[in-house]
Order: sequence, then C-alpha cells, then structure tokens
Amino acid sequence: MPQTIEVLVDGGKANAGPPLGPALGPLGLNIGEVVATINDKTKAFVNMKVPVKVIIDEKTKKFDIKVGTPPTSALIKKELGLNSGSGNARTDKVGDMTIDQIKKVAEMKQDSLLGADVKAMVLEVAGTCVSMGINVDGKDAKIFQADVHAGAYDEALSA
Repeated sequence: MPQTIEVLVDGGKANAGPPLGPALGPLGLNIGEVVATINDKTKAFVNMKVPVKVIIDEKTKKFDIKVGTPPTSALIKKELGLNSGSGNARTDKVGDMTIDQIKKVAEMKQDSLLGADVKAMVLEVAGTCVSMGINVDGKDAKIFQADVHAGAYDEALSA
C-alpha cells in the first residue's frame, strides 16, 4: 500500500528541510531526487505556495509527485502583480483583470474548479475577484458576473 505525504512548498524552491526532509527521511528515499522532481514540476508557480502530494511505494522506494494548484487568490495576485487583495473589497478596488487574464487563471485552475465550461469557471474566478476587491474588464466583478450570465461575453469566453 503506497504512503502519501502532503506538503505545501514554495513553487520551484522546495528543499530538504522541513516539511519535506523530516517526512521523507524515515522512508529511505533519495530526498535530493524527490526535491529536484518537485522543483521541476512546480517551477511555473514561483513565489507561490503549492500543495504537493508525494506518493511513495515503500517496497520499491519509487515515488510519484502530484502537484495541486495554488489558491485562486494567489494566481490572481500573481497575474496582477499584487501583494494582497483589498482590505475593504466593497469600497477599495486594488486591480482590474482583463478577460484574457481571468480566462488564464480559470484555465490554470480548471482541474479544481467545479464549472463544466470556460464560462462557468470564469464566473468562479470572478467570485474570488469580488471578495478581493478586483474589477474585471473595467467594472465591478459582480456586474461582470451579471453580464456573463446575460450573455454579453459569450463570444469572448467560447474561444
């Protein structure tokens, strides 16, 4: 039966220290090899915390790495170059995402979003924008969501 270790690492910068080293050490794995594999698979998420699962076959000492995606809010902040969302999302707007940017974030998160198509996934990402104080396409994220529901972005979201 394989053993699974779940950790949160800095994208592309995992190391043999905690939390990985102490968890992997007793299993007799080549920790350097595991760390190198994790860093290779997470290099696209530099400066973000990334959930990683290390699945180990204790008999053969073989391992498999499953990389999750950072939280939607972290992807939005990276896309807009922000350090944080708004302290008061209703009144203080801290950024404005374009249609292309919101589609990009939705595509990066597609494996963990519930939406069945791009339109539904974009609506989910826009929901995160609402709570972060970020406009979408120059308008309040709630208005953007209403416009998407009304079909105003059907052409842009079908491509």
